[in-house]
Amino acid sequence: MEFGVMGGIAAALNKLGEDAVSPVLLMLQELEHRGANFIQVATPISAIAAKSLQELKNKKMFSNIAVGHNFSRILQEEKQPTVLRKEYRMTFEGYLFPPSGASDTDAVARELGSEPERNAERIVRKLDGSYTFAILSPNKIMAGRDLFGTCPLYFGENDTICALASERKALWRLGIKHVKSFPPGNLAALTRRGFTFRPVATVRQPIQKRVSMEKAARRLHNLLLTSTMERVSDAKKIAVAFSGGLDSSVVAVLAKTYAKRVSLVTVGLEGQLELQHAETAAKSLEMPLKIQTYTIADVEKVLKKALWLIEEPSAMKVGVAIPLFWAAQIASKMGCRVMLSGQGADELFGGYHKYRNEYALDGVEAVQKSMFHDLMMSYETNFQRDNQVCAFHKVELRLPFIDREVVRFALSLPVNLKIKSAEDRLRKRVLRHAAQNMGISMFISEKTKKAVQYATGVDRALRELARREGLTQGDYVKRVFEEIYPSVKDV
Repeated sequence: MEFGVMGGIAAALNKLGEDAVSPVLLMLQELEHRGANFIQVATPISAIAAKSLQELKNKKMFSNIAVGHNFSRILQEEKQPTVLRKEYRMTFEGYLFPPSGASDTDAVARELGSEPERNAERIVRKLDGSYTFAILSPNKIMAGRDLFGTCPLYFGENDTICALASERKALWRLGIKHVKSFPPGNLAALTRRGFTFRPVATVRQPIQKRVSMEKAARRLHNLLLTSTMERVSDAKKIAVAFSGGLDSSVVAVLAKTYAKRVSLVTVGLEGQLELQHAETAAKSLEMPLKIQTYTIADVEKVLKKALWLIEEPSAMKVGVAIPLFWAAQIASKMGCRVMLSGQGADELFGGYHKYRNEYALDGVEAVQKSMFHDLMMSYETNFQRDNQVCAFHKVELRLPFIDREVVRFALSLPVNLKIKSAEDRLRKRVLRHAAQNMGISMFISEKTKKAVQYATGVDRALRELARREGLTQGDYVKRVFEEIYPSVKDV
């Protein structure tokens, strides 16, 4: 059996005791691209559901506090992602690992029992997954986000309203200008006095353990097998965002172990050498590959949509978002509603070139702190962007490296199992060793890292588009962004 929903959640509390249902409907309208098969809005005393926002708007409903969810069924039929109980209403977005069976929403509700305020922290502490949730009681909304922040959630308030939503644009629609990312592993209470946050689950840097390379690689392989199994067991068709490099090849081989149908997806501009490498790598792995090439005109065409989705005027982020947008689009057309990515491996195993520089300048401890910091900030730098891009195509992006046990183990490994020295041009040594143990060819496992925006040629295309306008790349992206969001400043 396959299960799953994807969509967006919205919640609002009016500080003046005025209507909060209309603002929730406005936010759901902004989130319609994330899911539009079914829409539900709940207040402390009632709940309405419909197949369209217009149908909901025609039903009269008033409350100073409300939650809502619109969603698309990603896999087979599942119960609605909103639980309606006498004591509370709860809406859940995302999925749990391992899948809980018929409904992740029901699994969350079981944890809450009849005392949601008391038991809400058990969800974030106990349940692994990629999710957000909002619990509605008569005078309060409680909300939470998964430990790593792989599922997006934002919050903000003004003089009249406190609100939460799956994307920033929904809050901007209400005139809330200062929108922030909801901190992962936290619970928040929304009352007429505003937001109160409380961390309930945290990732800590463990004491590093002395272990041999071979033992560490075997353990890492086993943990990644379990993590991948949990992320593919509810889907018959899986896509892998594939570059032919170390991280995506490891993910592909792991997926092949458990999923019946795995397709690799590679994108890039015409003439990019990395496309040839990806084709050769796929043949080596004996896995089907779909390659799609694009032009500078295609980059220009998709730029506005990508910036609208990621909601930031960042040249670096949109340079990553565009290839992922294309990959998710292809996966969706192929009928793959789940796509895997190697995101997180660089932060866990020292993949970025900057770590080598830090090693040379400040030593091992500085590198360890830098890697940990980058991992903890990935929800803002990577995960939110990637989720929002894939959700547009109704594709769930799942990340085998971002798993509680994998992360805990990786953080416990000494730096020398990841980066041998300041001259180490490859880095990620233990992951490369694990890849070789999986039977991955050395021309893949020993390949140097090249960031996706450069490997696909998107960065070069953006620079050329900017040059044509007489602008720097950063100024060009900012100008396009301001055309999309003219009223949003200081994002």
